[in-house]
Amino acid sequence: MSEQTGASILQRFEALPIIIVFALLLGLFMYGAPEVFLSPYIYTTFLSTLPPLVLLAMGLTFVIAAGEIDLCFPAIIAFSGFIFAVLFKEYDLGWIAVVAGLASGVLVGFINGLIIAKIGIPSFMTTLATQFFWAGMATVLSGGKSYALRGAEDTSVWKWIVGRPFASLTTIDWLQQLSMQALWTALIVGFLWLVLTRHRFGEHTLFIGDSNDVSRVVGIDVDREKIKIFTLMGFLAACAAIMLTLENKNFFGNQGQGYLLTAIASVLIGGTSIFGGQATILGTVFGCFIIGMIEAGLVASGLTGAWVRTVQGLIFLIAIIFYMYANEPQRRRALFANLRSFRRFGSSTRTSEEGGARR
Repeated sequence: MSEQTGASILQRFEALPIIIVFALLLGLFMYGAPEVFLSPYIYTTFLSTLPPLVLLAMGLTFVIAAGEIDLCFPAIIAFSGFIFAVLFKEYDLGWIAVVAGLASGVLVGFINGLIIAKIGIPSFMTTLATQFFWAGMATVLSGGKSYALRGAEDTSVWKWIVGRPFASLTTIDWLQQLSMQALWTALIVGFLWLVLTRHRFGEHTLFIGDSNDVSRVVGIDVDREKIKIFTLMGFLAACAAIMLTLENKNFFGNQGQGYLLTAIASVLIGGTSIFGGQATILGTVFGCFIIGMIEAGLVASGLTGAWVRTVQGLIFLIAIIFYMYANEPQRRRALFANLRSFRRFGSSTRTSEEGGARR
């Protein structure tokens, strides 16, 4: 009875297990490094640096929920970032550069979806190939050069996308550091949560993740929905590219390469099933914050760089296992059944040994 009650509580609130993991880690870091994690500055830093990761993880949540994978988004960051940077810096096109950067990401995502849905090449192979292609295109077009966006902070594009809206409204230092990209990311996350949980597109995505064949039987246009999913991924990757370029005031051809594994880890830690059919936007958000918090917390707590990756991997594994067994009752029941059978086996072995000794 207590197990059923616990299961209902964990299932009633979205992403509750990963929120518990986040709270435990935060409390641990507050205890281990109070000078850092009891200060508001670390959290404003997170709100300035994590939005690109959150946007990428949002797109991947839909992709993985549909039973697919996307390895191309680091190249989209490079390609869209180049399109935006060159138009913004060399031609002073401002908002037109923003639109062009977003359109380039949408185009790449649409092409990925078209190849996967219409030609039938698996998403792993497709996006692996297009990752090399578009990363190469960004390098060829940029000539391997970086673009410094000097004076970008004086433009309306910078102020509205990554600016600090409270800088002139308050004298509180940490509040002055809150960025516009955190606000835009929060709005996008809220919208995508509604799409996944309340809209037909989200329902179709989860159906497709469960079974393509069943989805077709119930009338879902699987090809069209997959094209939409990968187009959405391209759009969000382009948003991340523009935010990264403006926040750094610089474009680097390899600026998206460090996000591949961290974005995938954020989605899986958050509770989205690698097999598709199950996803949580809120869990992905907390997965991103765990990813962003762990390295800062471990370093602030005094661990050397040699141990950081080791502990990171251990925490990721524990978080995924905890979420899986806390949020999937059938796995939890199977685990408890295995433990009970193991105990019975051990007790029966001891009994037989004692009987043999008496004889």
